[in-house]
Amino acid sequence: MRTVSVIVATLLFCYLVGVSVYFSHDRQVKTCTDIRIVVKDSLDKHFVNEKDIEAILKRASLNPIGKPMGKINTEKIENVLMDNQMIREVEAYKTPSGIIRLEIVQKMPVLRIMGVRGNYYVDNEGSSMPVSSHYVAHVPVATGFVEKAFAMTDLYKFALFLQENKFWYNQIEQIFVYPDREVELVPRVGNHRILLGSLEDYETKLDNLRLFYRQAIPYVGWDKYSQINLKYKNQIVCTKK
Repeated sequence: MRTVSVIVATLLFCYLVGVSVYFSHDRQVKTCTDIRIVVKDSLDKHFVNEKDIEAILKRASLNPIGKPMGKINTEKIENVLMDNQMIREVEAYKTPSGIIRLEIVQKMPVLRIMGVRGNYYVDNEGSSMPVSSHYVAHVPVATGFVEKAFAMTDLYKFALFLQENKFWYNQIEQIFVYPDREVELVPRVGNHRILLGSLEDYETKLDNLRLFYRQAIPYVGWDKYSQINLKYKNQIVCTKK
């Protein structure tokens, strides 16, 4: 009885190995019939679309359709797509039905640079990304004399602060940078300019300004001053129109 059990177990093992080898070989020789591209955050951002991804793969001779699944290098596809400065993450994988599936996550810009020394976005990880010909992100804009090193450090941190602070994100529309790196802010509400000075201690400066908004603006109105100067420590100097 024990001998029979051993024989049955051996035959079952051989069968499973054979089936596994057969289907493994079948998957390798199966031809890729389609490519499915999913841009996960396409409802919020439109920096890349399916046609862009297909064009990148064709230029790199990596279009998988019609090729044996065993000869398709998904890692190479991922690396080529990651070279695109609009893309943050890529996952490429094969399905048993002969389809290559690509899942794309786009970069998230926090600041647009439109200065005399460049036109680009800064993303939420502190790297640059080019502007898109078919999509404009609604983020604060920095103009003037914006050096890239300044954009990727101090301005990047300031943009993150704005993004995390709903009041200031809605209030600050534009950031003008002077050659000495002093900063002037253009608000959405109020016909005045905010001279912030350097970006040193900007949180305290903006806290003081918000307190000024609450205590003074209800009495004098939004259009009484042409400039609100915050560059001096713990002082607010207003210039009347």
